[in-house]
Amino acid sequence: MKTVSVNERNQTVTVRTLSIEGHNQKLLKCLMFLGLILSVYMLNIQPVMAHGEKALEPFIRMRTIQWYDVQWSKQKFNVNEEISVSGKFHVAEDWPASVPKPEAAFLNISTPGPVLIRTERYLNGKPFMNSVALQPGGDYDFKIVLKGRLPGRYHIHPFFNLKDTGQVMGPGVWLEVAGNAADFTNDIQTINGEMVNMETYGLGNGIFWHSFWGLLATAWLLWWVRRPLFIARYRMLQAGLENELVTPTDRLIGKALLIGVPLLVFVSYSMTVSQYPKAIPLQASLDQILPLSAQVNAGVVDVETVKAEYRVPERTMTFSLKIKNGSDKPIQIGEFATGNVRFFNKDVPTPDQGHSETGEAPEGLSLDNAAPIQPGEQRTMTISAKDALWESERLDGLINDADSRIGGLLFFYDGAGERYISSITAAVIPKFN
Repeated sequence: MKTVSVNERNQTVTVRTLSIEGHNQKLLKCLMFLGLILSVYMLNIQPVMAHGEKALEPFIRMRTIQWYDVQWSKQKFNVNEEISVSGKFHVAEDWPASVPKPEAAFLNISTPGPVLIRTERYLNGKPFMNSVALQPGGDYDFKIVLKGRLPGRYHIHPFFNLKDTGQVMGPGVWLEVAGNAADFTNDIQTINGEMVNMETYGLGNGIFWHSFWGLLATAWLLWWVRRPLFIARYRMLQAGLENELVTPTDRLIGKALLIGVPLLVFVSYSMTVSQYPKAIPLQASLDQILPLSAQVNAGVVDVETVKAEYRVPERTMTFSLKIKNGSDKPIQIGEFATGNVRFFNKDVPTPDQGHSETGEAPEGLSLDNAAPIQPGEQRTMTISAKDALWESERLDGLINDADSRIGGLLFFYDGAGERYISSITAAVIPKFN
């Protein structure tokens, strides 16, 4: 601090000023402190490794498309090499009331850019191109054939894009594509028998028309903004000179564009039709593919969910179930799957379901009565699915949703390894102690 005294007319005035050096030192210390905090924060930032599959509300992930048996033919392959992903899914009967019915759904692959191309796609063994109408309670199998395009390591999911809802992701995996991107080929044969390269076919034509319309729009915009705008035009309007804002040249150019643009479009369209008389328009139909015969809730094993509770401190979902074994063999509960998370009963051997990287709790499923359910027996029992996956996969947010109902698939196995699947659903009651 610096003090200056001024004596004027026998009065002393004291003025205190803060030195510039001291002010700068304090500012520098503050900036260093903020930089330290920011650097510590940056140490915890991790690269994004997913596609937002945890962002969708838990009740949508659990009670819409219930994926299972998803398998990839391979996870390491080269550019131009084909792989496939196949599996099954059940469309939940207890479809959420707030979600539009799946009257239009599109099956696709979620990738970080055009790293793969889709060459074939099948639903229930039938090839299809468009969106498809799914039936709640229906069972389907799918297969998608893919071809490596860009080398790298990518996290990939199959998913259904539900109209007015969003993407419901299936189990994902890491794929490694080796080779050279320059070696990629994407040649197809047209209906005329001509072989074309889809990577470059029509590229020059597309660049020309995009550039043409972009330049025309820019020229039209610059024609108007070259003169004074806003304030000057406002003053002319206030002065009653609105007729002078648009000159005869402006009207002439406007008329030329009004006539020339539609004429150019019509002439270009006529030339295209003449050059490609057998072109097929883009399809906008909705495929109708019926479900398979019942794979889930087939009537052999009947399950009724009495109640469901989620114990928050223990991260445990507990179900009270009424189970009737209608088969001719004793059965045991081997697995519960929901929202791409699988809980296993360690005492029941289950078959390997491929390489999909679902969240798995190998010993997460426990039963109050582990004895096999005998043929014709009806039993009320309690099962618990316990693991931190409820929290890490953000499925415990279900208790905060306006629609706090859970859905999932319960897998039963007999001594011969035959599997029976039931879809269960119930309102969830949270327990905080």
